[in-house]
Amino acid sequence: MKIAINTRLLLKDKLEGIGWYTYEIVKRMVKQHPEHDFYFLFDRPFSANFLFEKNVKPIVLSPAARHPFLWYWWFEFSVAKFLSKNNIDLFFSPDGYLSLNAKVNTVLTIHDLNFEYFPEQLPFLTRKYYQYFTPKFAKKANAIITVSKQSKKDIIEQYGIEKEKISAIYNGANKLYKPLEETKKKEVKDKYANGSDYFYFVGSLHPRKNIINLMKAFNQFCEQTKSDVKLLVIGEPMWKNDNTKQVFEQLEHKKRILFLGRKDIKELSKIAASAIALTFVPHFEGFGIPLAEAMFCHSPIITSDVSCLPEIAGNTAIYANPNDIDSIANTMKEMYINNEKREELIENCKIRKNEFSWDKAANEVWEILEQNLPC
Repeated sequence: MKIAINTRLLLKDKLEGIGWYTYEIVKRMVKQHPEHDFYFLFDRPFSANFLFEKNVKPIVLSPAARHPFLWYWWFEFSVAKFLSKNNIDLFFSPDGYLSLNAKVNTVLTIHDLNFEYFPEQLPFLTRKYYQYFTPKFAKKANAIITVSKQSKKDIIEQYGIEKEKISAIYNGANKLYKPLEETKKKEVKDKYANGSDYFYFVGSLHPRKNIINLMKAFNQFCEQTKSDVKLLVIGEPMWKNDNTKQVFEQLEHKKRILFLGRKDIKELSKIAASAIALTFVPHFEGFGIPLAEAMFCHSPIITSDVSCLPEIAGNTAIYANPNDIDSIANTMKEMYINNEKREELIENCKIRKNEFSWDKAANEVWEILEQNLPC
């Protein structure tokens, strides 16, 4: 069979949440199923690192689709034409987009519906594109995959999709995420936090990630504890908007917030394993891969009590109201001073991490694809 996969988010040295999802899932599928031909659809020059097996055929379709108008053109014309011309049997799109013009069976992954709940956090054209097309995509797809039970519930309630059409399949974590010995932890602290203990955040500095409230809460934590603890922020460039910069500049303890930019998995896993805790308090998530990564490092978690986050973090976290700076600061203080609680959460990580496996996820995704291949 010929299976085409939308791989436009496989970007060398720039993989983020959905890009990592695509990478981890399709890498396993193409290896485990050499009997099928897989066509990877890129929208720009690609890295050979992503051509995982001999049964992968890379295709570059123009234009480079990084804008709503170009998304439309790429999916509705370039992708649809390729699928038809090459007699593709199934199209798998792991990033929430598909082609309404395509005449082949389609499996779609929708990670979350953040744009329906917090539309003001997206640029106008992006928001309108998602709100107009995503319900159409959901209705057209032969099957939908999502990454949590909460996201499945959101898709059913927002778009009236029958529950039998949607499968909730949890993400995993890269195998590089693992605990470190104390001597190695000290080296990491010396390298990144001037020898201090630290909390860490990882993710794009997008408004929904709630970085402003996190910084304000950390500043309050510093006032309350008089410690030299740092907050490491790992992700996109420091400032996504002027408001973030303005808030940061007004913080009394801003020198203890260290923006590290992007880090590769090897370094990020060491940072995660050496921290007091992950501090991840977004307003909304579809899954929250940093939660699973922290568990694999046996690092306890501070996260929000909303969206899918309690479903994923379970008993490995202390929960905060993401809209309440006092609540976030208090959880940081408890995590810092309550060693007994922290040790309990670490022990819970050792067990709960087994719920999240890329091998398991890839097998379950393949089952959905196989069910939708033409007879």
